[in-house]
Amino acid sequence: MYNLWLYLIREEMKVGPKGQVVIPRAIRKALKITPGSKVQITLEDNKAILEKPAFDAVAVFKRVAQSGKSVSYIDPHAAYEEELKERTRRALSGR
Repeated sequence: MYNLWLYLIREEMKVGPKGQVVIPRAIRKALKITPGSKVQITLEDNKAILEKPAFDAVAVFKRVAQSGKSVSYIDPHAAYEEELKERTRRALSGR
């Protein structure tokens, strides 16, 4: 639920030559928008509505997975057999 005070912030900004508008500091702070944050702009009833989209955990995990070291395919049966051999070895050695 949004705080009522978020709706009371209103500032007039100038559009730059490339159609860009700076989001005022008070609004960035209220919406927790930082450099690199994504925003969503909707045109509704002759108004542009700027929103911070909901957190997308799947996108974060996908980005982390793609940036990490590649993991080769692991054969589950071979891994299971290897684990059984290791457990048997430890049991027989008294550990």
